[in-house]
Amino acid sequence: MIETSADIRSGARALRKLCPVMKRVHDTVGDPPLRRHIPGFAGLARVVVGQQLSIASASAIWNRVEIVVDPFDAPMLLAADVGALRGAGLSQGKVKTLRAVADAIVTGALDLEAPLAHDDLRAALLAINGIGPWTADIYTMFCLGHADGFAAGDLALQIAVQRAFGLDERPNMQGLAEIAERWRPWRGVAARLLWSFYAHRDPLP
Repeated sequence: MIETSADIRSGARALRKLCPVMKRVHDTVGDPPLRRHIPGFAGLARVVVGQQLSIASASAIWNRVEIVVDPFDAPMLLAADVGALRGAGLSQGKVKTLRAVADAIVTGALDLEAPLAHDDLRAALLAINGIGPWTADIYTMFCLGHADGFAAGDLALQIAVQRAFGLDERPNMQGLAEIAERWRPWRGVAARLLWSFYAHRDPLP
C-alpha cells in the first residue's frame, strides 16, 4: 500500500534497481507527490469529476459540486437537482455516471467499504455504466493506495513512456501495460514518477 511519502521513497528505490530508464526518470524529477484522496463514494466521485480535465478545472468543479451535494453521500447525490449539478460544471454524462454509482451504492450492488481484492473491486466498478478502466484504475491508485495500481489507458502516461524510452510511437493501452510489467510490484509509484516526468517536459539525461 502507498500511504505515506516514505512508501513513495521505498517504491522509487526499488524501481531504480528494476529499470535503468526509471532510474533516469527519478534522477530527473525526484520523488513524486503522494497524491492520495479519501476512499469511498466521495473519492470515486472526485475521480469521475476529474475525467479528461486539468487538475485545476477538476478541483474548481468539485468544489462547486460539494456545495450542491452537502453532505456528500449517495442518497444526497440522488436527491440533488440535476440542473444544479449541471450548473456546478458537470457534463450530462458525468451526472449520469455519478447517479449510476450512487444508485449502485444505495441498492447494495456496490460496496466501496468492503475489503475486496483488487481485481474483484475493479470488476465491480467496471460493471457500473459510465465507469471505464481509467476511472477504476485511478480510484484504486489514489483513493485506496494500491502500490501496484496502474492506469495504462492514461494519455499522459503513454506520452511520458514514449519520451522516456525514446519510442517512435506512443504506446497504446496494451503496449503500455506490457512495458509496465517490469515495474511490478511498484507500478503505482512508477505512474507517479511518469506523471511528474510528463509535466517536467525536459528530456532525460
